[in-house]
Amino acid sequence: MLILTRKIDESIIVGDNIKITVIEIQGDNVRIGIDAPRELSIHREEIYQAIRQENRQAVLQAGGAAGLLKQVKGEGK
Repeated sequence: MLILTRKIDESIIVGDNIKITVIEIQGDNVRIGIDAPRELSIHREEIYQAIRQENRQAVLQAGGAAGLLKQVKGEGK
């Protein structure tokens, strides 16, 4: 893991088109701003983990990936 130190209004560049800027620091909380292409999904980790869990549940309830594909295609009715 790369660890960097930044102050308010300082940024980190990721790749060619992602900019992460420290907006505010209050106690233990750090507010950041992220400039990135709209097609790139950005989530807080706990939200990302919840999405992954819901996707796993959907696959299990559909009878695995093949069953989910059948449902999407309308063949599982």
